[in-house]
Amino acid sequence: MKNRGFARFIAILLAVLMALTLIYTAIASLTAGAVPTQEEIDRLREEKREYERRKQEIQSKINTIEFERMTEFAKKQVLDDRIMLTGLEIDNINETIDYYTILIAEKEVEVLAAQGRENIQLQRYKNRVRDMEENGVISYLEILFDSTGFSDMLARLDFVNDIMRADEMLYYNLIDARNETEAAKEALEVIKSETEVEREQREALSVELSMQMFEANDLIAQIEASLETENALYLEVDAEARRIQNEINEKVEALRREEEKRQLAEANRVRGTGDLRWPAGAGGYITSGFGTRLHPVFKVYRFHSGIDIGVDHGTNVLAADRGWVITSAYNASYGNYIVISHGNGMTTLYAHLSSRRVSEGVEVQKGQVIGLVGSTGVSTGPHLHFEVSVNGQKVNPERYL
Repeated sequence: MKNRGFARFIAILLAVLMALTLIYTAIASLTAGAVPTQEEIDRLREEKREYERRKQEIQSKINTIEFERMTEFAKKQVLDDRIMLTGLEIDNINETIDYYTILIAEKEVEVLAAQGRENIQLQRYKNRVRDMEENGVISYLEILFDSTGFSDMLARLDFVNDIMRADEMLYYNLIDARNETEAAKEALEVIKSETEVEREQREALSVELSMQMFEANDLIAQIEASLETENALYLEVDAEARRIQNEINEKVEALRREEEKRQLAEANRVRGTGDLRWPAGAGGYITSGFGTRLHPVFKVYRFHSGIDIGVDHGTNVLAADRGWVITSAYNASYGNYIVISHGNGMTTLYAHLSSRRVSEGVEVQKGQVIGLVGSTGVSTGPHLHFEVSVNGQKVNPERYL
């Protein structure tokens, strides 16, 4: 009987150890490079409150008469700012959920460990109760009656008291282990509940983002519905694109001069391959090609300086090749846009981003995430506008993809 109880105890212990090993392995892969703390979660919540405060300021601006007096470009920029903040809120919630996911895995390990300790204490208690059932009080009396004298009886009485105290300790250890298990389970449920709240907020913000994008896109659509305003918009966009291209050319030339002087060894080292990869995550398709195209409504020809890639809002935008970020900014025409110099006179431009993930002056690797697809600037729907320039001249990106 005792051998069977001991074997059962060992089996429980081994099962707990194996389960803990598996879960710790899962957490190790999940937490690579991330150590969630309450301070980190508090920081994210504070960031989220700041985004909400700034959105309220923007909404107040939208509700004023001054907003109605703004130009369409200025209005679009205000709406883009609101969209960007909502996107940052969603990113913030996603990061918070990632932390909670790690904490849930950790708490599940704690619950399993506590349950294992409780099972071990329970098995010990059961074994002791079984011994007491088999031997009962008689065993205590036999210990006392077998004494050889008064002093021996006193010693045996102390021994019996020690056994009884050990039995009592087994009981309290079991109660403590059970309380520890319940506390771990309650903490786990609290984190799961908080995670669910974050997910609900993310869903609400996704709906809000869709409505904000519709409002911003509708503004551009209203402008394009009139030939006069569409012409004015086209001229303004075209002038802005030329200014940006001149700015790119100046930066590329400045970079080249610095390379020649060997004052930017790092920039000299960062050269692309000239073989560009697809810049819009894994998927998407070209919705508008490079070159002259006919306006579908007004039947006038417009020059399109890049290609438009149709993908979902929030899709990763990837660096088409290794290079050096020479521009990371917002512009009324391009919205959020990034320009990368790849050396040998080649640059790539990524426009209408919902957010930018790299800043000017940093090196990027081919395939690195540099931003997210959006609909900022003059855009009537989420897509990536992608341009390639060689020696200051815009060329068809499809020749290099």
